[in-house]
Amino acid sequence: MSKTEVPGSLEHALDRVDRISPAEAFKLIGNETRLDILKALAEADERPVSFSTLRSMVGMRDSAQFNYHLQRLVGHFIEHTDEGYDFKHAGEKVIRAIVAGSFTDDPRIEPFEVSGGCASCGGTLTGVYEDEHITIVCDDCAHRHGRYSFPPGGLNDRTLEEIAVAFDNRVRHLHCLAADGVCPECGGRMHTSIIEDTSCCLGVSLHVDHECGQCGHDICSAPGLRLLDQSTVVAFYKQHGIKLDERPYWTLPWCVSDEYHRIVSRDPFRVEVRMPIGGDELTVLLDEQLHVIETDEA
Repeated sequence: MSKTEVPGSLEHALDRVDRISPAEAFKLIGNETRLDILKALAEADERPVSFSTLRSMVGMRDSAQFNYHLQRLVGHFIEHTDEGYDFKHAGEKVIRAIVAGSFTDDPRIEPFEVSGGCASCGGTLTGVYEDEHITIVCDDCAHRHGRYSFPPGGLNDRTLEEIAVAFDNRVRHLHCLAADGVCPECGGRMHTSIIEDTSCCLGVSLHVDHECGQCGHDICSAPGLRLLDQSTVVAFYKQHGIKLDERPYWTLPWCVSDEYHRIVSRDPFRVEVRMPIGGDELTVLLDEQLHVIETDEA
């Protein structure tokens, strides 16, 4: 029996999905009434939403015309149950992208100073927003402390200081998901590789690359960034009166600099990350998938 004939298998399930091409998908939502329907669902106090309530929210009197547009969305962006209409995952992603400004906004903000000093030279750090990404860069030596996505909607109703805090939280969240093998974009399986070159956004000689096998989304970092919520690391900093979740990642040298990590062995692959505080130091040993093998405090 072939794979697609095995009942209950993933391949069998995928063969039964009523798929449409990306071009057809965008054509479906390239209509103002259909976008209004998705927006109405997003604004509903409770879901599912009945046909009559949804039509009233959209403000369309012609029931037949409204139903035509609604049914074009059902099955791909909206699901219909006995209780009414609700989002499918694709519909929710579309409306979130619209709210975030990813399709329509192209904001401009001036470079802004962020807390902390450069891990390489101690110089002033600046946040630069362009192409829906924020880059943390040193004004003096141009060392980059990461370049990661930040949707335009994240700039709304925030001061520059609040943007920096939100960006830090977003980076932590994205990397935690990626390191746990879950794509932040599509939920697919992320594959982790440790690469020795200087091509990533940090310019370090050793970086971690997470890439989704499903949608191709990728994100890179220094090895230490994986450890921001690791229990032993959090406890070590707490012993020294520091709440690690209140320290922006770019102020922690072991998250952005070569100096604090080294390859211990290649067979099996092991990388060491050092975290000095005052006269104390925590050393964490990781494998090629960034799993903690052991820790040592001195």
